[in-house]
Amino acid sequence: MLEKLLNENTVQISNDKDLDWRQAIKLAAQPLLKEGAIETEYITSMIENVENQGPYINIGSKIAMAHARPECGANKISLSFLKTNYTINLLSKDHPINLWFVLSATDNKSHLSLIRDLMNLLTDNEKISYLLNANSKEQLLAGLNLRRKKR
Repeated sequence: MLEKLLNENTVQISNDKDLDWRQAIKLAAQPLLKEGAIETEYITSMIENVENQGPYINIGSKIAMAHARPECGANKISLSFLKTNYTINLLSKDHPINLWFVLSATDNKSHLSLIRDLMNLLTDNEKISYLLNANSKEQLLAGLNLRRKKR
């Protein structure tokens, strides 16, 4: 499922050293907004969730997965990914993030296989290292699609 959702249209890389965590979430969500997978209020809700509940979206070392309730503007199951070349602190320096995922789901169950696939990727230290060191969208896509770069 990851290979279907994470593609040239939903994967981004940013060299902007001035982004804050709110801007990173907004930027990471733009492909989903553009394709109609989410509404603007979904982005607002993701940001408000972090403001109200803390950095719960920090799901691993340098990894965040922003999401909101389905009723907050999710139109379909979708996923986008932003790699920031400059580390962004999520609320504090205790939560440095470079890999920003945005998940949308229309209910509480239909996205569970996507979560499983994503967790398999995100628990592979070699793949995370590859993504953190990627310098182009092409390298990110290769890492996300589980293809090894030839050396």
